Amino acid sequence: MHTAYTADQIRGAEHELMARLPEGTLMQRAASGLAAVCADLLGRVYGKRVVLLVGSGDNGGDALYAGERLARRGAWAGAILAGSKTHEAGLAAFRQAGGRVVDRASLEDADLIIDGLVGIGATGALREPYRELVEEANAARGLIVAVDVPSGVDASSGRVDGTAVRARVTVTMGAYKTGLLVDPGAEQAGRVELVDIGLGAYLPDPDVAALTSADVDVLLPRPGKESDKYRRGVLGVAAGSDLFTGAAVLAVGGALRAGAGMVRYVGPSAPVAQVRSHWPEAVVTELDRPSIDDVGRVQAWVIGPGLGTGEWAHELVAGVLASDVPVLIDADGLTVVARDRALLRRSAPVLITPHAGELARLIRVDRDAIEAARLEHARRAAGELGVTVLLKGSTTVVAEDSRPVRVNATGTSWLATGGTGDVLSGVAGALLAQGLSCYDAGSCGAYLHGLAGRLAADGAPLAAADVASAVPEAIRLVSGEEAGVEVGRHGGVRGGNRTRPRA
Repeated sequence: MHTAYTADQIRGAEHELMARLPEGTLMQRAASGLAAVCADLLGRVYGKRVVLLVGSGDNGGDALYAGERLARRGAWAGAILAGSKTHEAGLAAFRQAGGRVVDRASLEDADLIIDGLVGIGATGALREPYRELVEEANAARGLIVAVDVPSGVDASSGRVDGTAVRARVTVTMGAYKTGLLVDPGAEQAGRVELVDIGLGAYLPDPDVAALTSADVDVLLPRPGKESDKYRRGVLGVAAGSDLFTGAAVLAVGGALRAGAGMVRYVGPSAPVAQVRSHWPEAVVTELDRPSIDDVGRVQAWVIGPGLGTGEWAHELVAGVLASDVPVLIDADGLTVVARDRALLRRSAPVLITPHAGELARLIRVDRDAIEAARLEHARRAAGELGVTVLLKGSTTVVAEDSRPVRVNATGTSWLATGGTGDVLSGVAGALLAQGLSCYDAGSCGAYLHGLAGRLAADGAPLAAADVASAVPEAIRLVSGEEAGVEVGRHGGVRGGNRTRPRA
């Protein structure tokens, strides 16, 4: 599991460690790791042009000492001193190695640009001259390597207000920062390389965490020799309507592909016919009234995809939430409970799977505010509503009371198409029925769904049904039973898929 921390948590750990080490030790460790990554990117260091963007803080010092090392290996190294002050010892070492202070015109010919403008404590929009320098660096042809976090990215949240560095690689020191795992910051960071500077023993509980394939493999339920369809988990799915029949088909398909022992589907006549046609494995009950009294025992429910939002849907949602088993609420079900949040007052667990617009209705805030601060609002919703929140989007996050927010490292922009959320509901619902907590079912469901999306797309458009079909392959992949595709160390897929892994 990859854990990440806020700026305050990192600074606290650094303070404790620095008290035990000679002055400057941490900066030298950081600079050494930074220089090594830069050298690998350059391939041949001798004769290459390296330009440093140097700010007033310690990141500027890290950049100068890394520039010193590259200069001693034969690179042409120039530093643009943008801060009101400069790390004096770092600048002296840089000059002694042959580095020189240059103006911003040097950016045009740089092979590599090291961004050491601002550190992890910076918040808000970049000020001049930093903003203009960042725009010029982004427009230059050279590869950009960011120190710790790209300048303009909030290290504690991933928020970007205005201009930010678009890094090819971010070299982060000691531990991952939360803002490197959450968009839009994660998108600006490029590939993330972690340099161990000895902070591990001094770090507190993490702010956020990202599951790896090994974590998901441990958490996934596996049938044993004594298993039968009831022991493997019976999931009830209440979804679909005369207008939206496909949502029921996709949710049931996601659940079956994710290993539910049995799926009991309930709905009106039109989606019932479609589910029977597509999934003869499902046990289907046609409803002539919004009641689950005659459905049979289930271990968990999924309710909402394509259900509609009228009185009929309200009664069905209320009936499902009156049960004593875990319930996943999605799509139209979320619109229903947004109008009547009293429905969420129950003792059994609830997992909600909104996108930003649906969460905005639930907690009555502006959608743009949620998009700008996903972690903050997912946490707020979990506490305010007393549920587990899986907030879908460019970075899917899972929040539950005081536990570290889990961010999902798989996925692809090709998943932004109709019906894929219905598949996710079925996948996560199946994991709930098999005994996982809402926190684990949401996290593992998002991971498998994102991985299945990458496998189904392979760099091209997909349909939601393709994602459901790829779920078994995703499960084999995290179990190490699939040949030909490698799960990257940050949870991404390497091989035929061109999507980069993300820290």
